[in-house]
Amino acid sequence: MVKKDKEENTAFLEKSINHLEAIGFENIKADLDGYETPKSYVRKGSDSKITPDIVAVKNGRKYFFDISLKSEKPRLLKTKWLFLDTLSRMNSNRFRIITTRGHYRFTDTMLEDINLSNKEPIKI
Repeated sequence: MVKKDKEENTAFLEKSINHLEAIGFENIKADLDGYETPKSYVRKGSDSKITPDIVAVKNGRKYFFDISLKSEKPRLLKTKWLFLDTLSRMNSNRFRIITTRGHYRFTDTMLEDINLSNKEPIKI
């Protein structure tokens, strides 16, 4: 999620965290009150920061989660997803996308555009 969308969709972010806790994730970090904020990565050449929506651990492996909701800035979202996917593969971690009803087609189209169609979004 882009920072602007995050403010509008805190309820879905909380719902996603509850879902992850229910399926066994622990040490959850999220950009939300009551949770530790995940590490941000600064993009060289510009002052933009990339922060995963949720970072969690399951069976000793770190997972990066990003929430996919329709956005007015799809290019920024694609950049974020490509960076998080590359970062997770470099460190033998996992990158997953969480979405909800009404946003499936948007998510699938975005994944196809950046050649990440092998990613299967978590549908809540």
